[in-house]
Amino acid sequence: MASSELIRLAQALEEYLGDPHAPTSLMPYTEILDSDEREEYPYPFINLLQRWGVHEYALPERQGGRAGDVEIGFALLRLVARRDPTTATGLIITNLSFLPAWIAGSDALRQRMVDAARRGHRYAWGLSERAHGSDLLNNETRAREEPGGYRLTGEKWLIGNARVADSLVVLARTSERGGPAGYSVFVVDKRQVPAGSVDELPRERLHGLRALDMSGFLLRDVAVPEEALVGAAGQGVELALKSSQVARVLINSIALSCTDTALRLALDFADRRRVFGTTVGDIPYSRRQLTECFADLMVADAVCLGAVRSLQVVPEQSSVWSSVAKYLVPTLLERTVSQLNVVLGARFYLRDHPHYGVYQKMLRDLPVANFADGNTVVNLKALSAQLLALLGNEDKGDRAAAEANSAVLFDPSAPLPPFKPWRQELFSRGRDDALLALPGAVKRLRALAADAEGDEREWLTRCLAVADDLPGRADDLLRRTRETRELLGRDFGQSAELFDLAKEYCLVHAMAGCLHVFVRLPRAADSAPLPSAALLLLQLERIAHQWRPHERLTDAGVIDEVMRVLRELHGRDRLFSHWPIALAKRADLSAAAR
Repeated sequence: MASSELIRLAQALEEYLGDPHAPTSLMPYTEILDSDEREEYPYPFINLLQRWGVHEYALPERQGGRAGDVEIGFALLRLVARRDPTTATGLIITNLSFLPAWIAGSDALRQRMVDAARRGHRYAWGLSERAHGSDLLNNETRAREEPGGYRLTGEKWLIGNARVADSLVVLARTSERGGPAGYSVFVVDKRQVPAGSVDELPRERLHGLRALDMSGFLLRDVAVPEEALVGAAGQGVELALKSSQVARVLINSIALSCTDTALRLALDFADRRRVFGTTVGDIPYSRRQLTECFADLMVADAVCLGAVRSLQVVPEQSSVWSSVAKYLVPTLLERTVSQLNVVLGARFYLRDHPHYGVYQKMLRDLPVANFADGNTVVNLKALSAQLLALLGNEDKGDRAAAEANSAVLFDPSAPLPPFKPWRQELFSRGRDDALLALPGAVKRLRALAADAEGDEREWLTRCLAVADDLPGRADDLLRRTRETRELLGRDFGQSAELFDLAKEYCLVHAMAGCLHVFVRLPRAADSAPLPSAALLLLQLERIAHQWRPHERLTDAGVIDEVMRVLRELHGRDRLFSHWPIALAKRADLSAAAR
């Protein structure tokens, strides 16, 4: 079992919100789609979630919030996002805007911000600029020091919540020389500055998340007091990068939830729609599509399980875990939902259908997870800079610590140490405990295979063959990375070849994560559908398929068993996840789902 507190809170939120397909729900899909069509910021949904207290699970307990484990906040956001990714994103933006103060702010500043957030105060994180995007070291917004404080001048653009926010958290240049120590972070309360000194830029219309406030702001010589400075002068880039490590993990809740809802809708259709004398779900081709997409989602879920818990277990490795998750999960799940389009057919294109209309919204909303808070290039660059150290770490003394950490990282029932975001580091110094602890996971898998019988023993034996090949694949990746460095010389660090090698590293990490989760997941006494040896095999083969795309995937027996697991989770109203989260009981909408 996951932590009892997580299970209790998730169930309470689901019961509070109800089945989103039912008209009695507090967040029904009909109203969510209407808000999306009208492109109106989801004030009603955010207000009802604040009444429940969702936002307090991202605020530190010391200042009056309820945040304990990051995974509780992650799980609650995921339950919101399975209904409306726009509302979840609005909440995430305020959460992330507070992180610089959580990492380095004074107790007084944290207290002010938490007190305001608990009263419904909204924040925006003013990071990117129109001309520079993710290139923080070229940001032009200036903060000029003066007696008693600073004066801020500049423009921030493509900022979530910028128009609806009450306060802005702003990265600004405090040294003309710039550089990593040339920037600082400030909190600007829009309600406390002279009228006209903060101009809100026009709202941008979006492809997905249509109801989100995505805009910007212009600061015109805005005076702020000394206590508006977060942390120390010159610490801004460090705070931005450490905050982004948490952001990269949390934003994946959007990708997971969009895919969960899309898969649920496709499964409803497949099990109710009859063609050629049978249901779509019993046609072998459609069955394979559904199970492959389910396996992809569970790969992403396993990667996120480790990444979320890494923020508390191994914060010094966050630069690796967050970058792997932020690159792999959105890119994988965008392909997954596109594959589901084939199963749903014409219905995926319908905007007004009473049951399937939400599918096209999920299809449009999911890509935000790919570019928000660091796009694909940013995350691959972060990994590329550490790739040789990660692959070349052969210090066997690390194995024991990695093994102990993996027991917590990949077991959702294991208690977590406190969240201390200031312990995060910008480089992992060659440690990735998912890989370092791999021999222990393989040993446990071998023991489980020896005790298994029948089909399960065969499936686990086949999993072992893939697992035994993984260290060799990592060694080969190291060899090719070294060869590429020698070949390209000074061009190596920015090369497309290095980025491709970083992509492969993400696959190795993901495969290790799937193995760790399987051997660590508690074996429930109630015949729960997870863990499943057949699902693990399909997960591993789906990852390996990206290396060997022309190789035939697994047999029909495995597909049938994975389909049974998928249907059982859906029938039990369970989230498609290794976290055993119960969803609101579904209303009987069989007629609308045809």
